[in-house]
Amino acid sequence: MEYHSLGRTGIRVSPLCLGAMMFGAWGNPDHDDSIRIIHRAVDEGINFIDTADVYSAGESEEIVGKALSGLDRSRIVLATKVHAQMGDDPNARGNSRRWIIEECEHSLRRLGTDYIDLYQIHRPDEAVDVDQTLGALSDLLHAGKIRAFGSSTFPSEQIVEAQWIAERRGRERFMTEQPPYSLLVRGIERDVLPTAQAYGMGVIPWSPLAGGWLSGRFGEGKDNTSRRASRIPTRYDLSIPGNQRKLELVTELSSVAEEAGLSLIELALAFVLEHPAISAAIIGPRTMEQLESQLSAPSIVLEPAILDRLDEIVAPGTNVNAADAGWSPQALEKARLRRRHYR
Repeated sequence: MEYHSLGRTGIRVSPLCLGAMMFGAWGNPDHDDSIRIIHRAVDEGINFIDTADVYSAGESEEIVGKALSGLDRSRIVLATKVHAQMGDDPNARGNSRRWIIEECEHSLRRLGTDYIDLYQIHRPDEAVDVDQTLGALSDLLHAGKIRAFGSSTFPSEQIVEAQWIAERRGRERFMTEQPPYSLLVRGIERDVLPTAQAYGMGVIPWSPLAGGWLSGRFGEGKDNTSRRASRIPTRYDLSIPGNQRKLELVTELSSVAEEAGLSLIELALAFVLEHPAISAAIIGPRTMEQLESQLSAPSIVLEPAILDRLDEIVAPGTNVNAADAGWSPQALEKARLRRRHYR
């Protein structure tokens, strides 16, 4: 397998990163089966595993930790994330120094390791000065708890702000960004990807199959439902025009894949890996069958004519459904933040 540079960290990673969100109560509750999937991925050359504290309330990290106990830890690039609410403590969330330092220790315990290769801030936190966040992460790095740190689903302006603050205040800086990116979610091509390239950041996109829309399960005459629909209906409810449009586009994309002699999964992953800013695409299999269906993607190179056709179907720099961007500023969610006199 050809390994890629993770930005300017000096770390080399496989073009596919094994995402662990589906290991545990959110997806596959069978720990032994999940561990077999992890070991199979490693046997196939995948050396990069990504999880998060919030996935199944820590269970995913525990499963990954069990799997690591049967592997050579020094050969695995291990990534996890912090930000989301954990439990009922109002301070057990966000990007504060207090929580980052505390939760890193919890993740290390659940993962059964004494260091994390890549520690990521799962989402922006508008209530916290990013200098506080960078300071906590810098201290964890200097203490040897983490090897590098990055952001996830940050808009380009916040990526730039964090880089400037790190330079001006003598902090370590975000070395990677983990955004949503797929054939149906191309908004980051407009700003996030060029920004990441300008700062030499590694990019490890989540949901390259668009949350299952590009898995082959959706399309004309199919069930068109997802296990995630109850948790995030804005991305799956077919009464929403953006989701109905996604269903129409999946039919077109399936035809392109068939004409190219590829599965829709292979087409979707090969498209993401084609962008020069991408270090690795995060896949999130729940079953061994799902893993096997994705392993061929790094060997596929799409012809220019196919890439041109994909650009015609979904224009570069656009998201078919705005809700798929993964994060939006509070001022767009809460009307009181946009109104001087009516709060």
